[in-house]
Amino acid sequence: MRLVIVESPKKCETIAHYLGSDYKVMASQGHIRDLSTKGKGGLGIDVEHGFAPDFVISPNKKAIVKELQSTAAKADEVILTTDPDREGEAISWHLAQVLGLDVATTKRLQFHEITQPAIEEAIEHPSHIDMNLVNSQETRRMYDRIIGFKLSSLLQKKMSSKSAGRVQSVTLKMIVDNDDEIKKFVPVEYWSIEATVIVDGKPLVLSLDKVDGKNVEIHNQEEAEAIMKRIGESMALSSLVSVKKNISSKLPFTTSTMQQEAYNRFKFSTSKTQSIAQRLYEGETINGEHVGLITYMRTDSTRISEDFYFRHAKPFILEKFGQEYLGHVKANKSKERIQDAHEAIRPTGTHRTPEMVAQYLEPDEAKLYRLIYDRALASLMSDKLEEQTSASFTTNGLSFKATGARILFKGYEAIYGEFDDDDTKLLPELKQGADYALQDKKDEQKFTKAPARYTEAKVVKLMEEKGIGRPSTYASTIKTLISRGYIVSKGGVLTPTENGIRTTFVLNKYFPEILSTEYTANMENELDKIEEGKDTKLDAMNEFYEPFMSKYTKVAELMYKDPAQETGEKCPVCGSPLVIKKSRYGSFVACSNYPKCKYIKKEPKPEPKYTGEMCPECGKPLVERVDRKGQTFVACSGYPACHYIKGAENKESTKKVYTEADWVKPCPKCKTGHLVVKKGRKVSFLGCTNFPKCHYHEWLSDKKTSGK
Repeated sequence: MRLVIVESPKKCETIAHYLGSDYKVMASQGHIRDLSTKGKGGLGIDVEHGFAPDFVISPNKKAIVKELQSTAAKADEVILTTDPDREGEAISWHLAQVLGLDVATTKRLQFHEITQPAIEEAIEHPSHIDMNLVNSQETRRMYDRIIGFKLSSLLQKKMSSKSAGRVQSVTLKMIVDNDDEIKKFVPVEYWSIEATVIVDGKPLVLSLDKVDGKNVEIHNQEEAEAIMKRIGESMALSSLVSVKKNISSKLPFTTSTMQQEAYNRFKFSTSKTQSIAQRLYEGETINGEHVGLITYMRTDSTRISEDFYFRHAKPFILEKFGQEYLGHVKANKSKERIQDAHEAIRPTGTHRTPEMVAQYLEPDEAKLYRLIYDRALASLMSDKLEEQTSASFTTNGLSFKATGARILFKGYEAIYGEFDDDDTKLLPELKQGADYALQDKKDEQKFTKAPARYTEAKVVKLMEEKGIGRPSTYASTIKTLISRGYIVSKGGVLTPTENGIRTTFVLNKYFPEILSTEYTANMENELDKIEEGKDTKLDAMNEFYEPFMSKYTKVAELMYKDPAQETGEKCPVCGSPLVIKKSRYGSFVACSNYPKCKYIKKEPKPEPKYTGEMCPECGKPLVERVDRKGQTFVACSGYPACHYIKGAENKESTKKVYTEADWVKPCPKCKTGHLVVKKGRKVSFLGCTNFPKCHYHEWLSDKKTSGK
């Protein structure tokens, strides 16, 4: 038996099906180890001895590791098949360390799509763990630990802010700076003028372009009225220019452009888009076959493989559209920081069309799949050909214009037209030199608008452009800022909170270089050099650590501590002012003279609301209580001596009792229970009858039909 270890449990079934009975596939469920909190500063890094990291098994992964170790001991061979990126490479290395595998000889499989051909190809041509990738990830983790721990400890001590981080703080500053621009913006008045002429009995709206041959800016009503008076009863068509233009399709999706487009089209948050893409990558059951629908979804490459073009895309385009619609694989313009090990995000096969797979997917999954599918295929199709027309009309020294276009050949729009932003209009037939009667004219007062608030899509775009983070961290960074209470997201529009603004102000005052996009981008470039073997982990850490710690030590002495907010009351014990303090559990009122005085004001508990009933177990009155979710329930007033809750006594009777007729097969984990079909919130699954003592479960083969 050969043991194959992947990251996600959902991949196990698909990969096991392709590999056959000689293989057992198990999941690490992500990282199994992380830096400890031992040693100097609780960093888990031996700074004095070459920045040696101290890794420990994460508490929630101990059971998984134990099971992997047990299975690995019985296996003839262990094969590591974690995700094809820095994090995946590091996970493989940690697995090798924990399972006692030889890093130099243990097989490491890499595939960028979960399909049978891709997995069979990986099995036939295995690689080994790339230590440059591992060292790059390890350096990144140590950067984040040192910066995160040190800055977070200062913020918590001085101003009760929750955390700071190498990437999150820079991203927060961009959002705060945008908010500051909006607040400082002063609207400026301007006017626009339009005229409507009649062409073949139909109105055509024109916009003022020039006055006496010069570009014009109308600042006030007086200027607008002076121009309005010059508009005659008719206008002459002085210029009519038509040009044919080839318009190329957009490149296939990267992580960033996928997240941006999914927000623009469907208002999906970045985390939602990434979650859906993860499911499409790991596989869905389509027509009885569990298969990955898209390639790896964490990538900043726009490369499409020749194999996909010649085996899938080219035959599909020729058959469905014809030779004139066939394009070519587009080369991306040279761009720094691209990790070209992956392809762009594309479908794994053109035969699984959006229409065909939609019946097997959730609605939002189907939307994103169609977007990815159409974008990838459109990128390999021929250009759209447009005739773009510009018409200029004149009257009394005033020049008005109208523009329009018509499609001569659809090209890629034959498949991507639904998502193409084409709002150009078709102009009527016009004759140069002809006069056209004026139907209407109007002026309108307008004001310049403040910069738009950043959306999640905009922030992702900026992170990519400025080299902050990587495709795997865009969504998680925004999610972290929201969970820390630094920003709020309403419909994907981001607004910093007061705490976010205050935290950014303090960090920018004392650590401006850390909040510099250049500083963070340079660190990312350093990680790239380590990955490419052009630099070492030790050199990178030496270059970073001493300057950072020197600055940190100075700031720790200089940084002010936020004065606590006084309540206006005096301490009943010592007479000092009472202030509002914060803890991890929330705010409370205490004496400002702490630690000399440890008085804490206790808020009076509300009087219990009696129901008029008596507890059937101890005879004390029953009262209404509120749980953590804000829901009201009736319980005994004698708690904690009596735990009676009204209605709880009937819960056991509603619990499903499984009989031998429900058994599907014996539980392979505990050996004493049996697997039965159970219903979850979204899908049914096989679970052990010995739950909660045994948590073993298996997913059913078809999530759309399971439990029916």
